[in-house]
Amino acid sequence: MDCIFCRIIEGKIPCNKVYEDDLIFAFTDISPQAPVHLLVIPKKHIATLNDLDREDHQVMGHIICKIPEIAKIKELDQYRLVANCGASAGQAVFHIHFHILGGRDFEWPPG
Repeated sequence: MDCIFCRIIEGKIPCNKVYEDDLIFAFTDISPQAPVHLLVIPKKHIATLNDLDREDHQVMGHIICKIPEIAKIKELDQYRLVANCGASAGQAVFHIHFHILGGRDFEWPPG
């Protein structure tokens, strides 16, 4: 498997790390769509949300509970959280990841 996010976690590809613990890793997106654009990923390789197993509830719950803390590191108290599942939904890297976007106003639907 040749996953860019796994290589980032392993330190083989440099990144601007924002947060790391035993289960997750967060870093800035190299193609930001907002003034603050972070990616939060599990250290375990899971390709898409559809590939989650029952055993993954701990890491996924941990990610969701840590997102507010990670957002605060970048002084965000309001942000958009996005997770794409599958190529036609916009997933470009097949390793589950959440986008934290902030630092500007957003509209709905996204435009």
